[in-house]
Amino acid sequence: MKYLQFLLTISLVLTFQINYAQWVKEKGNGYYKITAWTLVADKHYTSSGAIDSNATRGNFTFSLYGEYGVTNKIDVLLYFPLFTRIYQNTQVSKTKGNVLQEGQAFNAIGDVDLGLRYSLFKKKYLAVSTTLKMGLPTGRDNAGSDGSYQTGDGEFNQLFQLDIGTSYQLYSEPSYTKAYVGFNNRTQGFSDEFHLGVETGVKFWRKLWGVGRLNIVKSFSNGTLSVQNAQGSIFANNVEYVSIGTEVAYDIVHNIGVSLTWANAISGRIIYANPSCSLGVFLDLK
Repeated sequence: MKYLQFLLTISLVLTFQINYAQWVKEKGNGYYKITAWTLVADKHYTSSGAIDSNATRGNFTFSLYGEYGVTNKIDVLLYFPLFTRIYQNTQVSKTKGNVLQEGQAFNAIGDVDLGLRYSLFKKKYLAVSTTLKMGLPTGRDNAGSDGSYQTGDGEFNQLFQLDIGTSYQLYSEPSYTKAYVGFNNRTQGFSDEFHLGVETGVKFWRKLWGVGRLNIVKSFSNGTLSVQNAQGSIFANNVEYVSIGTEVAYDIVHNIGVSLTWANAISGRIIYANPSCSLGVFLDLK
């Protein structure tokens, strides 16, 4: 079951801000979010893309996300999974009622992401920027009785990303569309990855955002890890997926709001096939 690693699903946690196409914030502005994310999975995509069942695994992560405008052209980004719980339910025979496998759980912090975003071009309705995100191996890549209760992958990766966004009016409602394309350089024998994503949103009644997302990850299959590796091997290498997601965010009072997110991989390889959801509280300082 090692290929059912938690790290594969954390990539589906959609903690990105609703930013109305303003990719880079003004100096001193910030966006901060506290999120509780959960996934319970009893099936997964195999390395061939087929769906197979597995012992029910659960993942819960409590995280902080922040963006801050250092200058009018540079933002700093932080994603910090403060608490991650990986667990597996006790397996009980449906015919005899006896315990087939005891359940277990592991708690730790996850892998921290640090980033910088730089504005390349910005006009009234169009913004182009570039982003560098660095994944720090702060989580545990070998935990539990079989080593598969990971909260991180044990490698330092760098995601280089080009972002473009535009804002407009849709039936007199504020709207935006943004997209990104990126290359994720992975170390420690992991395969590099191609990333692509599109997001669009509409704001209703000046308080409620409705957002839709599409994210794609494609492996270059150029890693050296194999099933013979003891840690972070086959289960975290050559991950691929196409995921769709939706989010609603409501402004409760000035600068403070709540959001609800749902996401699911509609196809993939070596990734859970069950949907995830999250609940967040955000502070948007302008």
